[in-house]
This record gives sequence, structure tokens and C-alpha cells, in this order.
Amino acid sequence: MRHLVLRESAGLRYFTFFYLYVMQGIPAGFGMTAVVNYLIGKNLNAATVATFSAIVGLPWALQFVWGPFIDKYQESVIGQRKQWVVLTQLVAALASLVLLFVTNPVQQLPLLKLAFVVHSVFASVQDASVDAIAISVVPEAERGRVNAFMRGGFLLGISAGAAGLSWLLHRYGFFEAALAQSGALLGFTVLTFFIRLDRTDQLLPRFGGPQAPRRHNDNPPLKWLFQELLRAIMEPRTLRLFLVIAVAYLCLGMFGWAYSYHLIQVLHWPDGDVSVLQGGWGTLATLVLVLAGGTLADRVGAARLQRRVLLGLGSFLLVFCSLSFFWHYPAVATVGLLVWNLADPSLSVAALPLLMALCQPRIEGSQFTTYMALVNLCGVSGAYFTGWLLQVLSVPVLGLLCSVVVLGLVWLLRPPKREAVEPAAG
Repeated sequence: MRHLVLRESAGLRYFTFFYLYVMQGIPAGFGMTAVVNYLIGKNLNAATVATFSAIVGLPWALQFVWGPFIDKYQESVIGQRKQWVVLTQLVAALASLVLLFVTNPVQQLPLLKLAFVVHSVFASVQDASVDAIAISVVPEAERGRVNAFMRGGFLLGISAGAAGLSWLLHRYGFFEAALAQSGALLGFTVLTFFIRLDRTDQLLPRFGGPQAPRRHNDNPPLKWLFQELLRAIMEPRTLRLFLVIAVAYLCLGMFGWAYSYHLIQVLHWPDGDVSVLQGGWGTLATLVLVLAGGTLADRVGAARLQRRVLLGLGSFLLVFCSLSFFWHYPAVATVGLLVWNLADPSLSVAALPLLMALCQPRIEGSQFTTYMALVNLCGVSGAYFTGWLLQVLSVPVLGLLCSVVVLGLVWLLRPPKREAVEPAAG
């Protein structure tokens, strides 16, 4: 166990941030894919299901509240900010156990919402803490690859939650699926105890004993943290780049949610089949894509890669939605679903290193958490508004509108003519 030190091993960094994101992905895949598709399959209307998605995802949009607290109270004998990770992991796992009291998800929808919301609150704090640790311990030259492992782990977790737990849900029941999720979360929590950030960190806190020396000479007040955070994110160039990324995530999320609804409600696909396709088939290809993309981001530059990704996604969306009259063919609809599963990870391997590069020292945890919170807010808003938009727009029309916006973002990201070489920071 004494060799499990994050700052001393690149391999351990890749593994740790990979499994920490697997842990985040399992409930996301279960709640936002398997359960959402299950509710659609039970003929709940689009607005009701979209509201469920928005409420469950809302805590992830409030992460910016946690960032300054995590940065201020970051010192611990078990590792800088690690106490936030361990405690919130434990509470999130316990909150998952509340799902064991749900016997009929449709009839007990309020309890189902409550259980997922409580879990999301603590999981969002854990996510913010993990991101802050990643920024502080991962060398800049590794950030593209580490982000790829993080996103790959998240996708693998979503696959397990969406496909694996959906299979359990339909084969055995909701209780068994919830039990499997809770067991996995508790297991990952135990593993986190044994990984240190620095060699001098303790595995367990020593109450009443000597405390670890501070790694910083000062402990900035919360007011200063919030002021610096606002100044950093409102800097014109930073704000412009972030808004482009946020709008891209909004469009991708809107079409993904709408297309799943179209497959189940309009084309009458079984919700379990949609969940398995979203979380199962293509996962290996997606993992290969994000790992290769992370290496590519380190080599060619995240900004250049992002422009190419947006161009590819916008072009695909334009062509695919223009050919919507072929969607009733299962092979065509399946290809569209599998290709679109690559949209989020493709964007993430380019966007996340860019956002990390924008973060300022001493507020890096708060700043990156704020970016991710606002990205999550776009996803939550997209799901909510899509549920209402589908009452007046067809899914192909919505997809065409999203494609126009995404292609417009490519134009906004064009480099100035005077730049012969792209800056390293993107």
C-alpha cells in the first residue's frame, strides 16, 4: 500500500482517475439512461420524463457552490482535498441504498426522484473534489491523456449503469438493479481509502493527534475566492471559449435525449434495447476513441482538435437528420444511435483540457468545477426544454437546428489570420 502515491506514479494516476469516473458513471447511466428509458417505455409523457431528468441532474449544475469551499478547506492529514472525496463517496453510496425501498418506479416517482437527487448532491461534491485533485497532481503534459482516462472511465460506468443495470432491471427487478449499484459504489469507496496523494499522507485521520503541516502559507477567505473566480471566468477570451463549449454540449444533449425518445415512442423500440445499445454496444470503440483522442489532444493541441470534432459532429447531424425518412429501418437507426454515442466523448477529450488550461492558480478547483457545473446546467436545461419542444417540433427538425448551431460554433472558433501557430494553451 505504501507505493500507492498519486504524485509518484503516472500509471496510478491514470488508474485512479479512471475508476473514480467509473464510479460517477454507474449512477448516471442507471438514472439518466436506464431509468429514463424505462419511464418512457411505461408511456409517461415527454414533459414528465424530461422534468425527472432535469431534477435529477440539477445538483450537478450547482457544483460551482462547492468549489470555493473545497479550495478553502482543502487541508487534511489523509491528503489535500481527499477528505471531501472519501466522505462524499460514502454518503452518496448510502443515499443509493434508498433506492432499495422503490418497488414500483412509476407509482413511486417522488421517492425515486428524492433518492437520485440526494445521491446527485453528494456525487457532485465528490466530482468537484476529484477534478480539483486532478488539476493539482497531474502534470500539464499528461492532462490530455488523464482527461481521456477520466472520460473513458465515465463512459464505462455509464455503460455498466445503462446496459448492465437495465438488463438487471428488466430481468430481475428494480431492487436487484439498485442493490448492484449500491454494492459497486461502496466497493469503490473502500478502494479510495488506500490511495495517497503524497507519501506523507495518512490513510486514516488521527483525531486529537498532530495535524499535517499546511501546504499553503495562507488560507484565503471565501469572499476572495468567489471574487477571483468571477474575475477569472468573466475574462473576455476565456468567457468566449467557454460559451462555445457550453452551447456545443447543449446541442449534443438535446438531440441525444430527443432521439432516444423518438426510438421508444415513435419507432416503438423496447426501452431495454435502447439502453443496451446506448450503454453496451460500441463502448469498446468509444474507449479507444477517447484514449486516442487524449493522446492527440496532447500532441496537436486541444483547440485545433475541438474545431475538427465540432465540424464532424455538426456535419453528421446535418446529414443524418436530413435522411430521417430512413430512420424506420433498424440498421440505419442503430448506426445513428451508435455514432451519436461518440459525440459527448469526442467533444470532451478536446474541451476538458482546454478548460483546465484556463484555470488560475489557487482557484483552479473552484474554476474548473464552475465550468463543469455550467456545462451540466446546459445538459439539464437541454433535457428539460427538449421535453417541451417535442410537443411542437419533430425530432429531425430539432436535430437540424442543432446541426446549424454546432456548425456555427466552428466558425466562431476559427483562429485569427495573424496566428501562424496555435498557442499551446489553445
